[in-house]
Formats: sequence, structure tokens, C-alpha cells
Amino acid sequence: MKVTVLVGGVGGARFLQGVLAALGDDDEVRAVVNVGDDIWLHGLRVCPDLDTCMYTLGGGIDAAKGWGRADETWSVKAELEAYGADPTWFGLGDRDVATHLVRTRMLRAGYPLSQVTEALCRRWQPGVALIPASDDRIETHVVIDDPVSGERRAVHFQEWWVRHRAVPRAHGFASVGRDQATACPAALAAIADADLVLIAPSNPVVSVGRIVDVPGLRAALAAAPAPVVGISPIIGGHAVRGMAEPCLDAIGVEVSAEGVGRHYGARATGGLLDGWLVHTDDTADVPGVAVRSVPLLMSDPATTAAMVREAVDLVGLRV
Repeated sequence: MKVTVLVGGVGGARFLQGVLAALGDDDEVRAVVNVGDDIWLHGLRVCPDLDTCMYTLGGGIDAAKGWGRADETWSVKAELEAYGADPTWFGLGDRDVATHLVRTRMLRAGYPLSQVTEALCRRWQPGVALIPASDDRIETHVVIDDPVSGERRAVHFQEWWVRHRAVPRAHGFASVGRDQATACPAALAAIADADLVLIAPSNPVVSVGRIVDVPGLRAALAAAPAPVVGISPIIGGHAVRGMAEPCLDAIGVEVSAEGVGRHYGARATGGLLDGWLVHTDDTADVPGVAVRSVPLLMSDPATTAAMVREAVDLVGLRV
């Protein structure tokens, strides 16, 4: 079976662990990864979601934080701060810097991000083909009220998320560079020949939303011969992790399993979903979509694998 998964960062990476645990050695897993979080910092191209997936699946992640390298040191960060080199609110660990140095050198040599990611993954052997949603530069920006001046302005998503912890109210989101971008050919191919497409329980707005916003990807999902099953990131009216609530509030979507399911919508009516998994005791009426309530807390890969098998069964497939 060929399974393609749309993923963001920490939650998406953990979901991919469950997908691998649920499938057999002969199955193939491809992950189409959000690039809207990507940012230039200190002359280096940083791709947080790609790296989180790569480190998690490759055994190099800081398991306690869910992001960054295990056994990290911070000498470079300290020296940058000593020089007063902004931004100081985003820390690059010493081990992590090596990844960004290699990526930046290859990008400047003319290699597309998808090939760069493939090269980086040769070290980590994640067991999943990690595919950026686009090879082009696309960055999510957020319109907020500046905490100091009070004036409305747009900031990079990372500044809102990391520096301000998503506290300033978001008035909207924009994908800078989207209009000049195209979907990564490997991402389109991974959707076109999949036996099943899964939407991970990643942030519906700034992860999954940014993926399907890349020109060509929504159309590819609409035309996919495989069924598409999404997993709710909302349990009991709250995000499992991260800060999805202010993102959903900003676009006027109810923070509930039903609200996100209706936001995604049914493929039969121009949306994304054929199936939708919600957590035990949650309910969701999503017209045109098969809904099932199952345990959705990703406490370990085995528990997540059970969730994946429910998604497979929901659309009549077998693993």
C-alpha cells in the first residue's frame, strides 16, 4: 500500500511514527510537509517542520521538547546574542546549525528544496519520503496588533508563534510568495498514485491549510483516486498541542472536531475529506463525510498505529 500523509511539525512527526508502526515493510509512506513555517535566520534557511519530521523519525529529536536536536548545545546562540545579532528570540542549536548550513549551501548552489531534503535524509534514514509542499519560497505571515505600538502590522509566523507565543490576536494569515509558487512535482505524484491519503492532526490553519493553499495541491487532492481521511487535532474543544485555537479563531472556525471537519469539507462538494476521525466522546456532523469516534491521543507509536488502522478501515481498506 502507498500512503501519503499531509503533515506539519511535532504532531505530524509523531503521527508519522504511528503510520510506520501500522503498516508493513512492503508498504510505502510519503509525507507532504508544510513549508510555510520556513524562515531565513542569520543567513541560514531554516525549515522547522521538515527538520522536526526528519529528526523525530531518524532518532535525533529532543524528545522532551518535540523539536530540535537531542543533546543540543547553544554556544552559537550565545555568541550571536553577545554580538547583538537579531533576532535573539529564535534559538539555533549548535547541532541544528549544521543542518541549516548544509541546506543553505545546497540551495545557493541551485538544488531545489526537495532534493536538498532528500540529501539530508540520507543521514537520518527516516523511513518516510519527506517531500516539501513546494520547492519555492513560501512563508506564512500573520497580521497582528503590535504589542508595543498597537499598530496593525504583518509579521512572520515564527515571530508571532515563538517570540509572542501567539498572544497578540491574529487578524488574518497570508502565504507570502504563494502566487509565484507551484507545488513540488514529487508531492503531486505522491498524491496521484496513493492508495490512501491521510491528513495528520496538525494545525488546520498554518500547517494543513498552508499545504493545500499551495497552487496545485488542492486540485491534486480533489482528483486523487485514493480516499482522503483526516484526523481531528481538536479533542474536547481544545487543541491537543500547539496553539491552534487562536489560528482557528482568526479565520472564524469553531474550535471543535466538527468545526474543523466542516472547515475541511467533503471532497464530494469541493472540500478535502472522505473520512474524518474524531476522539472518543466527541461528535461531528460533516455533510458528505464518514465520521468515526476513536481514541486519538498519540501517547506512543502503538496507540497512534491503532488510530491509523481505524482510518484505513473507515474507507474500507486493509493493512
